[in-house]
Amino acid sequence: MRNTAIYVRQSVDKKDSISIENQISICQYELKGTAAEVYIDKGFSGKSTDRPQFRKLVHDIEARKITRVVVYKLDRISRSILDFANMMEMFSEYNVEFVSSTEKFDTTTPMGRAMLNICIVFAQLERETIQQRVADSYQSCIRRGMRVGGCTPRGYKLESFSVGDITTKRLVADPKIAKQINLIFELYAEPDASLRSIVRYFSENKLLLAGKPLFAPTLSKMLRNPTYVQADQDVYEFFKNTGIQVEGDAADFSGLSGCMFYRTPDGIRVLIPSPHVGIIPSELWLTVQRKLWANPSYPPTGAKAKTWLAGQVKCGLCGYSLIDLQNHKFRYMRCRNQMESKHCNGCGTVRTHELEQMIHKRILEQLEKLGLLSNFKGVASKRSWNKMSLDQKHYVIDILITQIRATGERVEIEWRH
Repeated sequence: MRNTAIYVRQSVDKKDSISIENQISICQYELKGTAAEVYIDKGFSGKSTDRPQFRKLVHDIEARKITRVVVYKLDRISRSILDFANMMEMFSEYNVEFVSSTEKFDTTTPMGRAMLNICIVFAQLERETIQQRVADSYQSCIRRGMRVGGCTPRGYKLESFSVGDITTKRLVADPKIAKQINLIFELYAEPDASLRSIVRYFSENKLLLAGKPLFAPTLSKMLRNPTYVQADQDVYEFFKNTGIQVEGDAADFSGLSGCMFYRTPDGIRVLIPSPHVGIIPSELWLTVQRKLWANPSYPPTGAKAKTWLAGQVKCGLCGYSLIDLQNHKFRYMRCRNQMESKHCNGCGTVRTHELEQMIHKRILEQLEKLGLLSNFKGVASKRSWNKMSLDQKHYVIDILITQIRATGERVEIEWRH
């Protein structure tokens, strides 16, 4: 039997946005008592169709379970012209009627389809206009010293302050950790020093940075971060000569404050002066930069994962993630904490392939036990599972973890090696 579907979406829960409950209520009023299955995507943007319940709706349409889709407003289901065109083509192929509760359209007529296309153009225009406003506001806030999100650099803490009638936060140096940051820069400036030698120094002297062990990838990122430098004319010339786009005049780099990167809407990285106080003298910071540029860069922490278990498997002794490595024979996983700082005895060497097989088997067992196995295509066979993307695999894992937590059950896997 084919049914009616109500689709609702809310990207963020704000006072001026219509709630999920109100959207459902309005759609049900439009149906005048007709039963409908509700698909809810909360916390997802309309600029992309990569939404769990939207994907489920599409799956049910392709299975010919849905004959009509009702939404509160057009932009709840799509804000992209291309996505909307593809969606309407799919609706037509499966004879699905589309209804917008607040915008009356008859998709069976050419005029109705034309009006839909016009509305989606304006929906996309509205989204892009909002994006531009957000980007402009973001840049303006940074220039005035406001903290606009992201991780607070180690060595700094956030302090509340006011700009006009706006209460926000700014970076303020944490004296105790700032001394450690200064020590790190001084150590690396030594001719024979390396990232590994500094990590070993911290480990051997039982030193923690902001309460955590120091790892080489973290250290590499810190040493390159311009937030720490006391930005003067030499720093300004350094970035100009290296081809980095610098915003502002040379006079803005007086050595009395710091600087930082931000990304434009086009993804271009731009350096701007910032009112926060730098904690590393420019001469020392530039010495470190020249040494970093002369040496091969350390592999970035955001390198592409080789296994779908990346970030999902933790060491049972210290709780840090296992990292995927490879020798001339096979891939294996080791405790990052043990490898980098020796603060953990580690969990030994775990062969990645064997661990992937074992966890995949337990995933199948738990999905079947909870009655969820039929909801996921490509999970049952090992070959199909291997073809799934990392995001798809992590989506299955997240759903499974949520369901297991709801039952209060604890799932353990015994590993012997």
